Amino acid sequence: MRLGSSLKAGDLICLQGELGAGKTTLVQGVAQGWGSSDLVSSPTFILVNEYRRPDGEELFHMDGYRLESAAEAAELDVDLMLAKGALIVEWPERIESVLPRDELRIKLEAVEEEQRQMRFKSRGRHYDHMLAELRQTMFGAR
Repeated sequence: MRLGSSLKAGDLICLQGELGAGKTTLVQGVAQGWGSSDLVSSPTFILVNEYRRPDGEELFHMDGYRLESAAEAAELDVDLMLAKGALIVEWPERIESVLPRDELRIKLEAVEEEQRQMRFKSRGRHYDHMLAELRQTMFGAR
């Protein structure tokens, strides 16, 4: 939820992890923290879900798992989504070439049935700052 409250248009969050690792569950918390009351579900078959806040801001949730190629992802117009809102991408490794280089990447791993480990990696100054702020709010340390 804390991550969601800091998202703005143009932000890119990439989620990696095996099936069942908790990527969509994480997006549910992020969307709630961002301020959406929309139902969050996996975009696996739809490819992109769009969530809104009462102020009209948009949050996009893309799943690269079923995309055959980066060209297919390009047809979804990642640049337009980022211009209109923040974008969270599950399975980003399948469409790397159409995504901006700068990002916040979160790798989720199942430790136990109800426990997950998350590893964060920032690329770019904006995401370095975002990660530092997240660390500060969660742990009180930089």
